[in-house]
Amino acid sequence: MRLILIVACALMAGSLYAEVVVPMSPDSLPSNMAMNNTAVTPTTQDKRAAIQVRFHRVDWPNVFFTPADGVWDWSSSGGLAVDIYNPEGKPVVAAMRVDNAGADGSNNCSAVEVPAQPRKWTTLALRFSDGQSPFWGMRGTPDGGMGRPLDLTKITAFQVYLPKPGQEHTLVLSNFRLLDKASKITMPFVDRFGQYRHASWPGKVKTEQELIIRRDREPLTPLSSDGDRYGGWADGPKLQATGWFRTEKVDGRWWLVTPEGRLFFSIGVNCVYNWEPTFTEKRESWFEWLPEEDSEFKPALGYTSWVHSMAEPIGGKGRTIGFYRANLIRKYGSGWESAWRERSYARLRAWGFNTIGNWSDQEVLKQSPLPFVATAYPANESRVIEGGGGYWGKMKDVFDPQFPALTDASIAGYVKEHASNRMCIGYFVDNEIAWDAVERGALASPPDQPCRIEMVRQLKATHGTLEALNRAWGTSAASWDGLRVPAEPNDACRKDLDAWVYSFAHRYFEVARDALKRHAPHQLYLGCRFAWSHPQAIRACADVADVVSFNIYRHGVNCEDWTGKNDLGKPLIIGEFHFGALDRGMLHTGLVATASQKERAAAFKAYVRSVAGCPSFVGCHWFEYADEPLTGRVLDGENYNIGLVDVTDTPYPELTKAAREVNAEVYTRHAKAAASLGSGSSPE
Repeated sequence: MRLILIVACALMAGSLYAEVVVPMSPDSLPSNMAMNNTAVTPTTQDKRAAIQVRFHRVDWPNVFFTPADGVWDWSSSGGLAVDIYNPEGKPVVAAMRVDNAGADGSNNCSAVEVPAQPRKWTTLALRFSDGQSPFWGMRGTPDGGMGRPLDLTKITAFQVYLPKPGQEHTLVLSNFRLLDKASKITMPFVDRFGQYRHASWPGKVKTEQELIIRRDREPLTPLSSDGDRYGGWADGPKLQATGWFRTEKVDGRWWLVTPEGRLFFSIGVNCVYNWEPTFTEKRESWFEWLPEEDSEFKPALGYTSWVHSMAEPIGGKGRTIGFYRANLIRKYGSGWESAWRERSYARLRAWGFNTIGNWSDQEVLKQSPLPFVATAYPANESRVIEGGGGYWGKMKDVFDPQFPALTDASIAGYVKEHASNRMCIGYFVDNEIAWDAVERGALASPPDQPCRIEMVRQLKATHGTLEALNRAWGTSAASWDGLRVPAEPNDACRKDLDAWVYSFAHRYFEVARDALKRHAPHQLYLGCRFAWSHPQAIRACADVADVVSFNIYRHGVNCEDWTGKNDLGKPLIIGEFHFGALDRGMLHTGLVATASQKERAAAFKAYVRSVAGCPSFVGCHWFEYADEPLTGRVLDGENYNIGLVDVTDTPYPELTKAAREVNAEVYTRHAKAAASLGSGSSPE
């Protein structure tokens, strides 16, 4: 199989087979390899020398390679690749990470993943980004770069791993090699529609007239209507109608219940909006067309003054364009915004979705004929944990005396728009919080940090004296101010840390819940959308929230992880998932890669079936409605193929057909989930 991490139009030139990095022998293991939660044996496969790796069911099992002389200099190479043979009957998602010194999974490293296809060879390749490329502000570049820039003169390690596998898997790895550098990209590389210029694919728009023809010919037949105006299940039982969405467990399965008392399983789409700009500042040569300020395309032009990352060349601010919005103006004319909104509602119904997901446009929500969810944020001005980090910012210090009042005021502002809207299912409060920073961040903070003071108070209540704590933890802190979490906590320390995280998280969720119920008493509290989580934080959320939410970017959920002894006692919902491919002109797959639009569609069906087949879940929401900009969204450079529609507002037929098929079966599938589980497996 060809590299799925490279646009099929030959964006890269040169041989794929260059310098061998890890010599292979059928009789011995590589001398520079370490094993972490894996078992490895030398082997041959299809006459290739290889290693057979058994990956255990833990987070991030891997084989880890280091250079003999401290660092590798790969500055003359374009990437690293390995061939993977999957002897199993289903795809297995494999990943590779390349490190500089100080790599921690987020910083000083770059990673990519690929589904290794059953009983085939699949190439896993990471194209290097060295920071010297002219392409900035984008995760995947036209010269094949992926992920974050590295110092290619100082590579300290690389690994092949499985991202949180749900079971053990065996893969065969062979032919670790460096790749040639990509050929130079001709400018401009973005056409007037925001598409990649140097490639062709089925459905690529070439003229404005094509947009009009597609507008008029798009099939929009809705799925058969269900039991009530909210999309409840017509064939399910009729329960008590309370006038608002709620949850109930029926015959061992968790459900949402509509205001009219019908069972409801939420199949949603995030980011139903038309404004996702990309930078033009200092990138004008990239684009074959940019509109004049006073043209009909003025609504597609903008200026951004703040970004999260990847806009360093212009100091995080500059002029922008939204090509998706420009294409809507071409497609729908003067009334483009309302026309697009009505078309979007019709599409979601035709594709079998029943919920407008998070981050969607306020006008879309206010006028929505479909149920929807929204997000509120707590205590934006509250003190943060100074000793902790976090991808989206540092965690709020919930023991700051001002935290409750600030949270109340903040949430009141966010929910006032929809608190009286019966279409509003509920609110997430916050998103992808840095729970990993809570455990260590408190004691790493200054002595006057409120959460540090509280943690020390709790530890004193447990151990009495510092000497007793030092004995229990195996530490040698000279004072309470000098106490830190040890690098390798022992069992006693771990018990204290778990109690601390639960205490912190419970206060967070309780304060957020109280504020939400005070200002939006009829809506559900949907949790915080866990991405990086801690078991005790999850438990605290389940003890407080109406629904526990997770953003789970995998190929599905393993029901055994959420049932039996792992049952949280509350309904669960997936806030985000997606799949992407590189066969339609996009430059990055997103967080979960597939080989083609056909496989992307198959992955969508498998994911929804895994969620609907588990009695603990009440829904899952796709991220997102439209592809991200080819040259990266201004926030953080994401340029993923994760839309139901592309930049020209053209639906992906494979994906939308799959959505219509699988969404039509979620009610009957979920109704059978509990009866067929027992062992925790999902029904086929």
